[in-house]
Amino acid sequence: MHKTLFSVVDASKTLGIGKTSLYALINRGDVKTVRLGRRRLVLASSIDALIERSTAEMEG
Repeated sequence: MHKTLFSVVDASKTLGIGKTSLYALINRGDVKTVRLGRRRLVLASSIDALIERSTAEMEG
């Protein structure tokens, strides 16, 4: 089963950045999250989109 939501810690590890950097991306609207109770979870599709945008910027 493919994960669709990541904790902030897992998402930052997946991206290879710190939590503070990830929260900055979240606050800018570059990474989408959902709240479940008190937890903030990062959408896997948002991580994929961020990687695609970053790759496109590097290429073009």
